[in-house]
Order: sequence, then structure tokens, then C-alpha cells
Amino acid sequence: MKKTITSASVIIAMLLMFSISANGQSRFGVMGGFSFSHASDIGNRGTTTKYNVGVTYQLKLPMGFSIQPSLLYHVKGAKAGGIGGVQGNNADLNIGYLELPVSFQWGPDLLLFRPFLDVSPYIGVGLNNRLSCYAGNEQISDARNIWQSAGVARMEYGLGLGIGIEIWRFQVIGRYNWNFGHLYKGGGDSNLPARLFAEGAFSEGNFRGLTLSLSFLF
Repeated sequence: MKKTITSASVIIAMLLMFSISANGQSRFGVMGGFSFSHASDIGNRGTTTKYNVGVTYQLKLPMGFSIQPSLLYHVKGAKAGGIGGVQGNNADLNIGYLELPVSFQWGPDLLLFRPFLDVSPYIGVGLNNRLSCYAGNEQISDARNIWQSAGVARMEYGLGLGIGIEIWRFQVIGRYNWNFGHLYKGGGDSNLPARLFAEGAFSEGNFRGLTLSLSFLF
């Protein structure tokens, strides 16, 4: 996974260098929105609504193309149940990432508005987390900012596909995202309840889900 992340980082850095040196119309902006995420494991208990906020930079290229990297604080969540085959054994995981998505867009400029298609590879690193574990109605653990001891993965990388529309200085994008890295990386303290729940709930799972974002471009 480290090689994949390194390769993705190099590619994104090259794209950013190209965007800065290219001769095109560019502008900065701010953005924010909502994330509707869940885990891909079979114990998924539903979708968790969180948020994202950050800054963005748009470079318009010829023939309707544009490149738009962003730097976001992106919070994602997942709920899992039936851990260890026991009904009522539940876990809620929330992770706040510093995330770098690079949006590749194509769409015709129709003067009053611009619809476009969007492909966005991304990488991110976890800044904080919270893992709450329940046995029936009793909360047995509420751990914050634990990574190695609970075996929770800190790095993320993935791909988003979506559509958007740009009207004047406003841009709206709806995107479905796939995270290719597991939420649980293994190891950790075998005596820690949070670690046992993380392994049982998320060992085969990863984040995925819809994001809706609104940008204002200066």
C-alpha cells in the first residue's frame, strides 16, 4: 500500500506542477459540503452523515477540460453491527482526514452555465478519530485518537466519479467515492476492547459513499 500511496503522490505532484506552468485561466476558491459514508463490510448499520471543508484551485484548459486540486478536512463515518456474530455488538467509527483530491473535469461552456463530468483520485492522512463500542445498550469503550494500538489505518487513497455544474462563480459537484484501503490494518493491543471491535467490524471494510460539495471561486 505504501508504494501505491507514494506513486499516487508523485503523480499528483506532477499534475500540480503542470497546472501551475500551463497557460490557462485559473482561480482560487473555498468549498464545503456533506459526506454520506458507510463501510463496505457486511455488518454495515447504515449511512453516516458528516462534512468536508477546505480550499480549491481551478485551472481551465482548452476544449472544455480543467484540473482542480483541493485541500480538505474531510470527516467520514461508519457503523457496524453484529460483531463476532453477537447481536447488539456494535461499533461506530469516525475519522477526520486531511485529504488531497485532484479533480479532472470535462464539460462544454454554455455561456450561462457549464455542466461537466468529474474524475477525482485522492489521498489522505487521518488527523483524528473516535471509535465507540457497544455491547447491547452498554457502551464499553469510547476511544479517541487511537491508531496503532487499535490497528486503525491512518492512510487512505481512492477514486471519486461524479457530475457537476458551474454557474458564475459557484460550482456544485456530486461524487461517489471508493476508498481502496482497509480501515483496519492489523496488529494493535489484543487486550484493548476498541482493537477487538475494530478487527471484528472493519478488517475487510473500507469507506465509500456520496459527497456533495459547493465551491465559490474568486
